[in-house]
Amino acid sequence: MNAPFQNGATGARLPLTVLVAAPRGFCAGVDRAIEIVERALEKYGAPVYVRHEIVHNRFVVDSLRAKGAVFVEELDEVPGDAPVVFSAHGVPKAVPAEAERRQLIYVDATCPLVSKVHRQAERQVEAGRHILFIGHRGHPEVIGTFGQVPQGQMTLVETVEDAASVEVPEGVPLAFLTQTTLSVDDTAQVVAALKARFSDIVGPKAEDICYATSNRQMAVKTIAPGSDLVLVIGAPNSSNSVRLVEVAERCGTPARLIQRGSDLEESWLEGVGTVGLTAGASAPESLVREVIDRLGEWREVEEQTLVTAEEKMVFKLPRELTA
Repeated sequence: MNAPFQNGATGARLPLTVLVAAPRGFCAGVDRAIEIVERALEKYGAPVYVRHEIVHNRFVVDSLRAKGAVFVEELDEVPGDAPVVFSAHGVPKAVPAEAERRQLIYVDATCPLVSKVHRQAERQVEAGRHILFIGHRGHPEVIGTFGQVPQGQMTLVETVEDAASVEVPEGVPLAFLTQTTLSVDDTAQVVAALKARFSDIVGPKAEDICYATSNRQMAVKTIAPGSDLVLVIGAPNSSNSVRLVEVAERCGTPARLIQRGSDLEESWLEGVGTVGLTAGASAPESLVREVIDRLGEWREVEEQTLVTAEEKMVFKLPRELTA
């Protein structure tokens, strides 16, 4: 009996085309956050505490843990003599305020694009506007952004249905802002629904979805139509990675979210001649190579990279780590 992916006549492995999306993987904000933890370890020595996962990727978190990072959920788990890093997703204002009250050494690794949204929120509230914030309930970025303004000044909107039913303060001007890692298409629909209902609502010139999220979604739209299966490397709690799965499925292509090569199952390749492959903004390139190597154990892989954008963004490190 022949192996499932071997040619019956020759015994050779069947070919598999792998369309690799570009750009993929780490964005500038993730690169910066990881380097912040590594530099903090160099400067202060282990342990360095990190409030929440620095980025949503188990492989990255485990790698930093092996170097001496200690991940905690809340600030009260950090000893008074230890440095602490805040995650790339951003934190409520109360967190650095508490760190200062306790005289902790802290470094803020919030992505600059998330910090930009924080500043926008402050300015809209200062201008007397109530904010309708488009995002996913419970996501750390949403929690951090809500924590930038007084309670009651911002309302969460997750869907077009929410936009149609959300209750707003009477006689108060409105603004909208968005989480940085949303679906570009879904967000455009929610924004359109808000503008249709509230003609005077104001917002940023472009939605706050970051360049890396937009670019990775566009890359998936390019590889998905020519693929029988799309694999997205990323964590289940990574918003931008989950969005990539949704984008592929909306193109009519089955998609699976995996964390690394060992998650793959050979049966997934039944009837598959072309696999699309991408990685969320928190997934390192080493995991892309790992997945391709795993596929190569079963099939004769022909790798093709499809480039849809060039990314050259670099964010500066905090001054306390470069002095």
